[in-house]
Parts: sequence; C-alpha cells; structure tokens
Amino acid sequence: MAATFEGKAILITGASEGIGRALALTLAAQGAKLALSARSENRLIELVAECESRGGKAIAIPCDVTLEDQCQRAVRETVERFGGLDVLVANAGRTMWATLESLEDTRVLEEIMAVNYFGAVYCTRAALPHLRARKGRIVAVASVAGLTGVPARSGYCATKHAMIGFFDSLRIELDGSGVSVTVIAPDFVVSEIHRRAAGADGQPLGKTPMREDKIMTAEECAELIVTAMAKRRRLLITSVRGKLGRWLKLIWPGLIDRIAKRAIEQRH
Repeated sequence: MAATFEGKAILITGASEGIGRALALTLAAQGAKLALSARSENRLIELVAECESRGGKAIAIPCDVTLEDQCQRAVRETVERFGGLDVLVANAGRTMWATLESLEDTRVLEEIMAVNYFGAVYCTRAALPHLRARKGRIVAVASVAGLTGVPARSGYCATKHAMIGFFDSLRIELDGSGVSVTVIAPDFVVSEIHRRAAGADGQPLGKTPMREDKIMTAEECAELIVTAMAKRRRLLITSVRGKLGRWLKLIWPGLIDRIAKRAIEQRH
C-alpha cells in the first residue's frame, strides 16, 4: 500500500496495546508522525522506540480520556510538537463480560461509558479546529457490538451504539468541511482488552475469555483500518459475520440474536 500517511500528524488514543499499538506500528512504517496516548507511560515509551525503529516519528502523551482537560492537553501537545493534526484515531476502550443481573455494582457501566464514549467525544471536540484546518480525518474505533446486541456485554454494546450514533451525526455536521469520519466496527480481535474486561464484581478478569486462535489478530485489523483511513471510507466492518449481520438484522432479527448468543458461548 502507498505511504498515504507519510509525514502526517496522527493522534492515537489507547495506543499502548491491542489495535492501537498495531495501528501505530503500521503507520510508523509509512513514516507518519505519531502522538501516542494511553494511561501507561512506560508502555508508551517502549512503543515510541519501536515506532521510530520502523521509520516513524513518535511522542508519548500519557492521558486518561475520561478527563476532558487531559484530552485537550493531548491534542495541544500533538499540535505543538508536529505543527498541526491530520488524523485523530479515537481508539481507547474498555469492555465487560457479565450479565446485567450478575453485576454487583452498576457503576462499572458508567466507567465503560466514560472511556468508550465520552473519551472519544472529548478528544474529537478538542481536535476538530485543527482537523478542519487540514481537511483531516476522524477515525472512530467502535465495534460490531455497536450494530447489534451481544449478551454479557450489554454495557459495552451501549457505548459502541452511542459512538456510532455520535460519529454518524458528526459526519453530517461536518459536511462540506473537508473533514472525513470513518467508523471502524471490528469483530473480536486479539487484545489485552479482553483480559482487562470487567467481570461481575467490576474487577478485571485477568485472563481472556476468548479463543484467541479463532479470532483476528490486532495486526490484521490494523492493516484493514489503515486502508479504510486512506480511502476515507464511511464504515469498515472487519468480518463477514458482521457484514451479513448488519443486513440480516433487518429481515431476520431473531437469527442475529442466536448468532450473537452462540458467539459468546463459543468464545469467538
């Protein structure tokens, strides 16, 4: 693929692991200028070195996306260091693995919403003036769980439905501005997010509930995302199951419910 993002200033949230990390390394190989944001400064520093070894430029910006002032600071530091902002990748996320009835404390639902939805909103709002100036790109990493229901992940699904609704609306608001909005809807991907998923007690599971040999790698997902970014696509669904499910839901919703239930039962 051509180096579409050579020299482009890109801010990636949730960059320290999973899809965010794989995306950073893929873009670094194109010569991008990367602002890498996450809560773990140590992992970000290691990633900066990896990105620069691949030919990119990178800086680490520790940030908790649930705090709007930190999101504003992340954007500000990116612009100060690189002279502008071409792409925002709103990728930071948290998930859960528990039925609603099994939850010991519903505050975990608020925490997931704060990261997945409000974190994306805060970063986007701060980035918009700079993206307008360069006719840039917004890339929102949502999920196929934002297009349908998934048992034991109700709170997570709610945040991804919210993200998709927000960014679809924002796309219309930005019509004519030159700023594109690409929504990414991955199916299950190998990532630390599953190990950190909140269980019924609100604490991280500590081990993945997924059969990782049966699901897409983060590197494979990152390649698909970079292609969608380059083409300024409206929506990327990364699996055949997800693509078919989007249409089957309209004509056979009960079947999609059964498919979602079976996916959780089979862990892939």
